Order: sequence, then C-alpha cells, then structure tokens
Amino acid sequence: QVRLRQSGGGSVQAGGSLELSCVAHEIGDRFSTCEMGWYREAPGKERELVARFLNDDTPRYVDFVKGRFNISRDNTYNTVYLQMNSLEIEDTAAYYCSAKCPMRTRVWGQGTQVTVSS
Repeated sequence: QVRLRQSGGGSVQAGGSLELSCVAHEIGDRFSTCEMGWYREAPGKERELVARFLNDDTPRYVDFVKGRFNISRDNTYNTVYLQMNSLEIEDTAAYYCSAKCPMRTRVWGQGTQVTVSS
C-alpha cells in the first residue's frame, strides 16, 4: 500500500512563501505513472484541487493559484513539491498530497496546515 508523508507548511504573513513536500513510500517504480496532486480543505469547505500532474509531467493548476503556486515532481526520489508564493489569507487551509496510481485507489497524505495572516 502506497503511503504519503508530507512535510513543510506552517504560518506566514500575507505575501509570503511556503513550500510543501510529499514523499511516496512503497510505491516502487510506479511513481512516474501516478497522478500526483495537492488539494486543500478550509474550515467549513469541501476539499478542493489546487494543482496536479496527471500521468505526465505537465503541471495543471486551478485558476486561483495560477502564477502564484508551482508544483514539481522528482521521479528519482518519488517526491512532489508545492511552492506557494504571494500567499493570501484565503489560502489558509489544510493541504493534502494525493496519489492516484493506475489500478489503485486514491491515497492521501496526513495533511499539513498552512495559515496565512494579515
């Protein structure tokens, strides 16, 4: 069973930057074939997609983070990153790494809190 271990996050003032990372364990050589993404869940709201790779290396972003966030992946180390710049108060949420590999159910990381203050 694939396990995702997240790190990073924390508290920052508006306009600041944070980076999240997510290492996929027990994924073998399948990492490059998996959809890897970042989602977030704010209090009282549903979990929503932030950025992801499908089964290729082309990053895809939702509109509200375009130009501010950057998703990257390192297939050698089975790691996906989320660099978050120009953070806004509205970006405050718990952020979750996600892996969806072929013929497997979606797996989630443990979640990382990001808090942006004025």
